[in-house]
Amino acid sequence: MCSPQESGMTALSARMLTRSRSLRPGARPRGCGEEPAPLRRGEAAAEARKSHSPVKRARKAQRLHVSYEGSDSEKGEGAEPLKVPVWEPQDWQQQLVNIRAMRNKKDAPVDHLGVEHCYDSSAPPKVRRYQVLLSLMLSSQTKDQVTAGAMQRLRARGLTVDSILQTDDATLGKLIYPVGFWRIKVKYIKQTSAILQQRYGGDIPASVAELVALPGVGPKMAHLAMAVAWGSVSGIAVDTHVHRIANRLRWTKKATKSPEETRVALEEWLPRELWHEINGLLVGFGQQTCLPVRPRCQACLNQALCPAAQGL
Repeated sequence: MCSPQESGMTALSARMLTRSRSLRPGARPRGCGEEPAPLRRGEAAAEARKSHSPVKRARKAQRLHVSYEGSDSEKGEGAEPLKVPVWEPQDWQQQLVNIRAMRNKKDAPVDHLGVEHCYDSSAPPKVRRYQVLLSLMLSSQTKDQVTAGAMQRLRARGLTVDSILQTDDATLGKLIYPVGFWRIKVKYIKQTSAILQQRYGGDIPASVAELVALPGVGPKMAHLAMAVAWGSVSGIAVDTHVHRIANRLRWTKKATKSPEETRVALEEWLPRELWHEINGLLVGFGQQTCLPVRPRCQACLNQALCPAAQGL
């Protein structure tokens, strides 16, 4: 503790040092009983923090640390996004396994007369793609056997864009008869062939949007053309068979009224790796077992799993 004399001397020294500090900002005088110089804002905050209890400060820091890490894990870049549950039909995986088992022989009409078997495999790629599209246009509302017969007659005359455009309507009609709606299909085939020659150099478009813009080409044909002609899976090809079976098995969240509505509903939940398989699988199943009228439920492995079978 300082004596009164020492305190006086210290005060005098402090005044002298204070005057000296005003001339030399870097100087920091120290002495017993000296009044400290005002702290800057950052220094004041640091001194204030030092005055708190170390125990309380540690607890508070720990709580803040845990809270901060929790919010960071939710919003950080490495965090996994929240997964929204996707609707899927009950027992669909077992139903699919059963359908594959019933289709393992691959002996339905679609298996040897479908679009994959109607084009000339020895023709140039551009011609093959054109023949794929033409067979799809003929197949609408037509059995595979009839479509295959029409394609054989057309190929016998050399089936190319140029040969079709050089064929008069009456002759073309005789060649494709008796496909469904053959008269209107003659018109569509001629119009589409002219567009392909003018805009695509005799080839077919490589996108669904351009394909469905062609006269007489619908979504099912476009997706199948992308798969068969271009080797690209763009969506599920849904025809009347797929539409009917999907509704019977309740593979749609609610009943659908058209093949295109069914396609949208199926693509919402069916894994993409199954999209290419589902058309041929269900078409053949519909041709042999799940018939439009009087389905053969007694011979179906899905009889106990099919909602529609319970009411038949």
